[in-house]
This record gives sequence, C-alpha cells and structure tokens, in this order.
Amino acid sequence: MKPTSNLIISHYTLRLMIGAMGFGLPIALFFAKWIQQGDATIEISISDYYDNGAAGDIFVGVLFVLGFFLFSYKGYDKWDDRIATLAGAFALIAALFPDTTGIKWVSRVHLSSALLLFVCFITFSIYLFRKTESDPEHLPKPKKYRNRVYLICGIIMIATILTIILGYIFFYKEMNPNKVVFWCEGIALMAFGFSWIIKSEYLFWKDQ
Repeated sequence: MKPTSNLIISHYTLRLMIGAMGFGLPIALFFAKWIQQGDATIEISISDYYDNGAAGDIFVGVLFVLGFFLFSYKGYDKWDDRIATLAGAFALIAALFPDTTGIKWVSRVHLSSALLLFVCFITFSIYLFRKTESDPEHLPKPKKYRNRVYLICGIIMIATILTIILGYIFFYKEMNPNKVVFWCEGIALMAFGFSWIIKSEYLFWKDQ
C-alpha cells in the first residue's frame, strides 16, 4: 500500500504544478517585465513577451517545463495519456518557434501549436476531467462541484479563443491597441490552470 500511496500523491502534485504554472504565467510575465525594465506596459499578446529579457526566459521556461510535465502525466485511460502527450508536444513547439521573429512560417507554426494546445486544454476540462465510471445521477457532491468548475473553465477557454478570432475578423483595428489578445490569452490560461488545480483536489471539493 505504501508505494501506491506515494504514487497517488505525486500524481496529484503533478496536476497541481501544471495548473499553477498555467494560472501564474500571465502574472509572472507582467511583473518580470515591470521589475527588470521598469515598464508596466502590457504586451499585445502573451507570446510577445518572448523578447522581453527575464519575461522571455520565464515564458520559454514555463512552456518547456509544462511540456515535460504533460509528457509525464498519466491519466485514467489511454486518451488522457494521448491528449497530454499532444499538449506537451504543442507546448514545446510553441516555445521553439516564437511569434516575434518576423518570419511568417515560424509565426504560423507558433500560432497553430498554441491554438492546438488550448484545444487539448479544453478537451481535458470539458470531457476528460468530467468522465466517471459512476452513475452520473449519483455522483458524490465533491465530484459534481468539480465537474461544474471543469465545464465553466472549458467554456471560458472557448469563449476567449472565439473572441480573438472574431475580433480580428470584425474589429481588427481595435484589437492591438486594447491588448485584447493578451487579456483573452491570460484569462484562458488562468481558466486552464484553475481546472488543473481543482483536479489535483488539494484545495477544494476533495473526495473522501
């Protein structure tokens, strides 16, 4: 029983760390730039922090660590593992192909991998995290509460991504001056992070 207990603890801790990195990334980037450069100006997008000294190091570092953590993640079945592996690959690609080079194909690779990374996060929140072998009508209350949070986080991520896409289609001139992409990406990352933190069961609605 002891090795099994240790395995469960490390597994839940991994979820907590993945969630904490996602939730804290936008905040860390803002303060890293402000502290190092004395400039509190918000960048147009999260990806634009790549060339901002310490903020750029944090951005790349978090993506790499997040990618390797996702590669290490083992869920309840093969689909959890596969989606986590894909998410890890997309995180590494986004880090290796920055959006600040001015080279179109590099930017396209970055944007595509970032979009697919969020698709994986949405899949976790809306589908994989909410799966259960129990009767859906007789779920324990903690599981019901967690499922609601997962669904809300997934919907928030979908809404923010659609806001970016539709914004560039219909309100292109207003997007960059108002830093719409940064705020949408930041909210989406926090929603992703919060769903993983809740999945870790360290803070709220623990199973008995």
